[in-house]
Amino acid sequence: MKKIILFITATRADFGKLKSLIRAVKESDEFEYLIFGTGMHMLAKYGGTIKEIPRSGFDNLFTFMNQVEGESMEVILANTVIGLSRYLAENHVDLIVVHGDRVEALAGATVGALRNVLVAHIEGGEISGTVDELMRHAISKLSHIHFVANERAEKRLKQLGEDPNVIYCIGSPDVDVMLSKELPSLEESRDRYKVNFDSYSIAMLHPVTTELAIQYDNASLFVDVLLESQRNYIVIYPNNDSGSEHIFTAYRRLQNKSNIRLFPSLRFEHYLTFLKNTDFIIGNSSAGIHEAPIYGVPTINIGSRQQNRFKYPTIFDVPFEKEAILSAIESSQSSKSYPTCSHYGIGDSAKQFMKALEKDVWKVSNQKLFRDVN
Repeated sequence: MKKIILFITATRADFGKLKSLIRAVKESDEFEYLIFGTGMHMLAKYGGTIKEIPRSGFDNLFTFMNQVEGESMEVILANTVIGLSRYLAENHVDLIVVHGDRVEALAGATVGALRNVLVAHIEGGEISGTVDELMRHAISKLSHIHFVANERAEKRLKQLGEDPNVIYCIGSPDVDVMLSKELPSLEESRDRYKVNFDSYSIAMLHPVTTELAIQYDNASLFVDVLLESQRNYIVIYPNNDSGSEHIFTAYRRLQNKSNIRLFPSLRFEHYLTFLKNTDFIIGNSSAGIHEAPIYGVPTINIGSRQQNRFKYPTIFDVPFEKEAILSAIESSQSSKSYPTCSHYGIGDSAKQFMKALEKDVWKVSNQKLFRDVN
C-alpha cells in the first residue's frame, strides 16, 4: 500500500519551498501526495495564491479558510488546529510535511504530534530575531524528522536534543527551482506583469511582530527611501502577520507612481526570474538572505527581522535609518558582480528528500526521545 504524504502550505513563499518535493512525490510510484492549502493562499487581498497550486499541476488539494482579515495570530493558530484535526479525522495520512515558522506549520506539527502521525519539518534549525524563531524551534521539537538547509541548522537541532539519525541535510528545496532550466525569460515575466523598466529593484517589507509600536514609522521611512532613491521598484505586499496594516497604510504613497509596480504576489517562477535579474532586493524578507545570494544579487537587509542569520558579501545589514539605507544602496551598486552562493544547497533537495522517504523515514518512532549532547 502506498504511503500518503500530506503537505501543508499557507503562503506563496512556503509553496515555492515545497513545490519540488511535492512534484517528486507525485512522480513516485511508492507514495501519494495530498495538499492542505490554507492561510494567506485563501485571501483575495494577497492575490488568492491558492490558484497557483492546481496551475502547477497538483490536483489533490483541500482548501481551508483559517482566517479573516484582522484575526490575531493565536486565533489563526487555533482555527488551523481545528480545521486540520477535522481533515485528518476523515483522511488517513502517514506523514505530515510542514515548512518554516508560520502558525500553520506550528498547527500541523501540533496536530501530528497529538494524533501520533509522523511530522517532517523543512528548514528547521534556522535563527532570526523575531517571534518566528520561537515558533520555528517549537515546530522542530514537535516534529519527528528534519530536512535542514545547511550544516549550521543541523548542529542547532542537535543542540535542541534532536536525534542526529533523523536529521537530513538536503539544502533548501526552492534552490531546485532556482537553478532549473524551466524559469521563464525576463521578457516573458515583464510582459506577464507589465513591468516596463529597463532596470529595477525588488522591495519587500514584512511586519516585525515584536516591534509593533514602531511598525508604522519604519514602514513610512521605508517608503521615503524608495521614493527618494528615484529608482524603479517592483514592490510585493507584506505577509499578513500582526502589523501588516501599518505597511499597507504607508504603501498608499506608492500608488500611481510611474517608477513603482505594486503587486499582491507574483507566481513563484516569475518572481525568481525577476530576482535573478534585479539590481538589488531591499527590505527585511528572508528572500534577501536565502535566495538572493544564490544568484549573487545584493541585499539591503533592514532592521532586526533577519537578525543573526547567514552573512555573505552580497548582504548589506542596516538599521531603519534613511541615510544608512540610501548609502547601502549606493554601496551595493559599486560592484558589477558578486559571488554566487551554495550555502543553501546545489539544487538536488528533492532527490535527497525522496532517498530518505524510500529508505529510512518509516523506521522513525513517533515516540520522541531527548538526546543529550555529549
